[in-house]
Amino acid sequence: QVQLVESGGGTVQVGESLRISCAATGRPFSADAMAWFRQAPGKEREFVAGIRWFGTETAYSDSVQGRFTISKERTQNMLHLQMNALKPEDTAVYYCAARSRYSDNYHAGDNYDSWGQGTQVTVSS
Repeated sequence: QVQLVESGGGTVQVGESLRISCAATGRPFSADAMAWFRQAPGKEREFVAGIRWFGTETAYSDSVQGRFTISKERTQNMLHLQMNALKPEDTAVYYCAARSRYSDNYHAGDNYDSWGQGTQVTVSS
């Protein structure tokens, strides 16, 4: 059983930066890809960024392209999301996800079979 544990959330001011991380624990970990999703109060969960676990491919939502950077440390089974130039609309619970089966679609949450418990990111103006 793979467990994903997020860390690093908090409250920042508009324009500031924050890095959140996700640790994968449990059985020897492997995946096709990992991703970050987020969910704001009263809104549906949305894709933020994804990365191929073996390889260099990344994907971003239009709303964070150019501001957020997803990265991985495969030897440490760690996933990171560097968030710069944060906006109030970035406020949400951020979830780490992993999928075991190959897919070209990073955006679909149903493609992911392991999820973390989430970490709150609040951007205050």
